[in-house]
Amino acid sequence: MFAVLKTGGKQYRVQQGDVLRVEKLAAEAGETIQFNDVLVVGDQIGAPLVSGAAVQATVIDQIKGEKTIHFVRRRRKHSSKRTKGHRQQLTLVRVTEILASGADSTGVKAAIGASTRPADEPAPTPAPKARRGRTAALVGAAAVGVAAVAAAALAATSAGSNDSADQA
Repeated sequence: MFAVLKTGGKQYRVQQGDVLRVEKLAAEAGETIQFNDVLVVGDQIGAPLVSGAAVQATVIDQIKGEKTIHFVRRRRKHSSKRTKGHRQQLTLVRVTEILASGADSTGVKAAIGASTRPADEPAPTPAPKARRGRTAALVGAAAVGVAAVAAAALAATSAGSNDSADQA
């Protein structure tokens, strides 16, 4: 029996015993993981996923892919060059079992992509940009001026309330 599973934005057609190179998963070597996003199992076609189906696999190793080189050359008057390399982080897994149903009750860890932050944590908000130059001085002066006016108004109202309390 074969299955088509989805992980890391790609789809893989697998059979029992196949070894796959998938995008990096949050799992250690030797762990058993379960892919729950199964599109096809045997003759069952999901809409979009087959409910209750899963593919179980054992993690063999965390590896790096082949190096890709990104070369930029600006022609004519610029005469600049830049070379950057990249090696994609991958996980080697061996498919151990294809489940057509009953995947919810297996108790095997779900295959989750490795990321720098958990999925339930919101993305950090960027800090506001610092202003530079003449505009910053004007904005800073305006902020100082507003703060000074507000402080003076507060002092006047508190002084006024003390005078009225003394007269009563």
